[in-house]
Parts: sequence; C-alpha cells; structure tokens
Amino acid sequence: MKIALAQINPTIGDLDGNRQLLLRYARQAHDQGADLVVFPELSVTGYPPQDLLENPFFRKAAQQTVDRIAQELPSDLGVLLGAPVPNPDQFGKPLYNAALLLENGQVQDHVAKTLLPTYDIFDEDRYFEPAEERRVIEWRGLRLGVHVCEDMWNVHRPEGYAGNHRYECDPVAEIGACDPDLFINLSASPFSIGKHAVRDDLVKHICRRHERPFLLCNQVGANTEIIYDGDSRIHTADGTQVECAASFEEDLLFWDTDAPVSPCRTERDPIADLHDALVLGIRDYYEKTGIFDKALVGLSGGIDSAVTCALATAALGPDRVVGVTMPSEISSEGSITDSEALTHNLGIEFKEIPIKPAVDAFDTMLADEFADTEPGVAEENIQSRARGVTLMALSNKFGHLLLSTGNKSEMAVGYVTLYGDTNGGVAVLSDVLKTRVYKLAHYINERADTDVIPQNTIDKPPSAELRKNQKDTDSLPPYETLDAILERYVEKKKELGTIVGETGLDEDLVRDVLRLVDRNEYKRRQAPPGLRVTEKAFGIGRRIPIVMQWDREAGEALASERPLPR
Repeated sequence: MKIALAQINPTIGDLDGNRQLLLRYARQAHDQGADLVVFPELSVTGYPPQDLLENPFFRKAAQQTVDRIAQELPSDLGVLLGAPVPNPDQFGKPLYNAALLLENGQVQDHVAKTLLPTYDIFDEDRYFEPAEERRVIEWRGLRLGVHVCEDMWNVHRPEGYAGNHRYECDPVAEIGACDPDLFINLSASPFSIGKHAVRDDLVKHICRRHERPFLLCNQVGANTEIIYDGDSRIHTADGTQVECAASFEEDLLFWDTDAPVSPCRTERDPIADLHDALVLGIRDYYEKTGIFDKALVGLSGGIDSAVTCALATAALGPDRVVGVTMPSEISSEGSITDSEALTHNLGIEFKEIPIKPAVDAFDTMLADEFADTEPGVAEENIQSRARGVTLMALSNKFGHLLLSTGNKSEMAVGYVTLYGDTNGGVAVLSDVLKTRVYKLAHYINERADTDVIPQNTIDKPPSAELRKNQKDTDSLPPYETLDAILERYVEKKKELGTIVGETGLDEDLVRDVLRLVDRNEYKRRQAPPGLRVTEKAFGIGRRIPIVMQWDREAGEALASERPLPR
C-alpha cells in the first residue's frame, strides 16, 4: 500500500480554490502511484473558518464542494480530507469536524473529532458537536485509526509526566483498543517556537505505546494571526521517523507500507524557524487578503523596523515593499542614514517625508489648550501620531499594506503610541520579544552573508527618539531583564514570587513590570492582529478584560495562603 500525505495551504472560505488545490495534489499523488492520499483538518474550508460556519449557505456550499471533489477524483484513489459535516440530530451543535473517506465518486465513510479545543486561539465548541464513538475505518483490508488533530494531544502519559490533560477521554487509546493497522491524524496544528520537538515526542510515545505506525498530515500556511508550519511526518511502529515534510511550505510525502525504510531526522534552529514563520505569515496575509498593492514599512533606523522590512522583503520580494523614513527635529542623523542604507541593501523603494510641518501645525493648534503646562509625553507622542497619519495616508492612497513594527516587549508594557506606531494591517513582531528581534537581525545577516541590516542599527541603544537623547532604558529596564520577566509572566503564566525566585530580580522591579502589563490591555486590544509564534501571544488567544478590578497580588496571596500584601 502506498500512502501520500498532502501538506497543503488552503485559504479560509475559498471553497473553489481549495477544491482545485486538493484535486491537484490528489492527482499528483495518484500519478506517482498512491493508493490513499491524506489531507489536513478542515482542508475544504481552511482552518479556522470561525463564524463562516454559522452561515447556512456556507455550510451547504462546503458540503457540495466535498461532493464535487469526490466526483472529480480518480475513481481508484482513496482520499481522506477534513470538512464540516452536518449533525443529523436536532440536539447539539449543527456540525461535526470530520475526516471523510472519499472513493469511487462519493463519501464512503467519516469519523468525527472527539476533543474540541476551546482555549487559547481555539473555539471549536462554539460550532461543533463532539464524536460519540471512537472506531476504525475499514478500507481495502486495512484498519485505519483515523482521528482529527486535538484527538492525539490528550494521550495519557506515564506517571510523572508534566503535561496537562484537559479531557477525560483519550481517543487514541480508544482507537488503539480497536486494533488498527496504523494511526492517521488530520491536523491544523499551529506553529510556535519549539512545537516541532513537542510533536516529535508525542508521536513517538503513541507509536511505542500501541506498536503501530503513525501518519500525521498537518496544514501549512498562515491565516490572519495563526501560522501553520506543516511538519507532517510518518513514524514506524517503534517510533522511528521515516518521512518528514518540509516546514513552512507545501509538500507531498509518500510511504510504501511494504518497502524498506530508513530514519529521517530534521534538526531545527529556533531562530531560523521563527524567521521562516514570520515570512510565511506576512506573505499569506498579503496574498490571501488579495486587496493590497505593496507592503509599507515606516523606518526609524531602529532594529524593529529594520527586521520587519527585511522580513517583508523576503516574503514579497523587493518590488513589493516600500520603506518610508519620517524624520522630525528630534531625529538623529543615523535615523535617516541607517534607514536609507537598509533600503539600499534590500533593493526596495525608499521615501523620506519629514513630519516637522505636521508637528508644528499641531503645536500651534493645541497652544491655547496646552498653555501653562509642562511639555511631556502628550507632545512627544504627536510625532508618533504624525507618522501614523502619514503612513495611513500612503496606505489609503496607494493601496499599500502597512506593517506595524512594534515588538512584544513594548506591546506588553504599553511602550507604544495608540494611533501612531500601532497603526497597520498586521503587526509582524508583536509576539517577538525584543531580545529575539536582535537574534533575528543577526540571523538575517548571517543568512545573507552580508550586513543587510546595518551594523549601526544593531549596535545603537534602542530609542523611540521622541525627545533629545532619549533611550528606552530611561523608561524601561534593560531588555534582557524585561524579557526575562515577560516570558515568565505572559507566556508561562507565572506569578510574582516565582518570577523573583527564578530570576533573582528585585521584587519591586518585577511588580512594576507586571503592573504595566496588567494596565495596558486597552492598548493591545486596539492594535492590529499580530503574527502568533509563541504558545501565548497577545490577541485572540489571550482574552483579558479591559475594564476590571482584579487585584493580582491579593489574588495570588489568597491562592497560596500567604499574608495579603499591604
């Protein structure tokens, strides 16, 4: 038996485009001798389709698309694909998230997803009814242990395993009790830094526990914030990985169940993966929306805008990226020269638009209202907002996609200006801590074997340049310190005492940073969607109320039965 895994990049809602994509890969696999082709979870609709599933016309069109795919496939080819399936019961949710077996022009069988993730970026319980049974699919003498994405992630580990079991049910174990010949998982499993190793460990454990091969077909591509790396794989019954798909691109894997195999191992570089994920995120946002002419980046001469611009150029090509520097009276000479050097190195269009006339106009307009007050942050932020207006005007006039350049460290503590540097269609670095931005800059230069990003941009102290001689450290701890706190608080959800204990930092310093994070949710809520590359990004996967009176320290003290803070 020859089985193919088709790691494809569907577009949410593009039913006809996805149909053509599925058919193209199915026919290619058939031409190369495949008996069965496996596609990712909800590959007909793209994942996640969200409230498109509440539209009855969309649901009906998806069903008709499945029927049409079945009729257009080679008649002797079996295909497993993911699609929503109507729930015939009058009770419960209207749909199942299902894996369908197509052959001979029709749907021969299907199994529904059991575990419906409703946490972080997932909200499947909003739309789907869980499967009531776990079983195998009988096909051409094989017993296929087919299941969908999350169903493999609640595997019960040996005692002492630190993982979290969210559900009572272990679908893989129940399918394993049905004596399958192999496991097949249809996935739309998002990328995050280090996810490759987690998948590898999990699949190996399942294989060794049940002594069965495991085939994982995962979606690739990006849909708004969420990036999928693919990382499809085939493991033999002893857990050895024998086939591995490319990451961050479409691919077609083959496995002959009767042919000899050899181990396949891909070493991962976390920063290289981060780079490739962000490039894919920009490219798919641009191409799948299909409404923009070019990408636009405001250049300050700083590290964040330089890295964003380099990533955009890698994603779209130099002909589709425009860099704009907007100096004010405060701007250093390097702000302009480093920006110009960057655009020269990248080969992109460069514009210089001074904002002094706009800032002067606002100063004059607000002179009476601001009379008898000390100049401060409000006046400084007029510069950022003048730049934001300028960039949005260019975007509006020429149909450019404005890329927001702020990093996760700044977004976390509110070191951003609403309607200024937060403007944009997508925030490229909003899930990348500042220290990782520097690592990306070094990687970009090493990859190109030249200083694409000027060395002066990397070496200069970070500054918003909204007042003379300003440095970020005037308002914030050094980024190495800040990021050590933020990684633990935002991404790992650790509390004050644990962070202090792990880092050895001053408790008052840590407390101040945590308070900044807590009180700046209103800024983050108004920022553009950001590309998700960690397990906990700002955006749809982190739902914190803006208006609330939660006393975090008091709550932590109560939970740990410590004395309440004074």
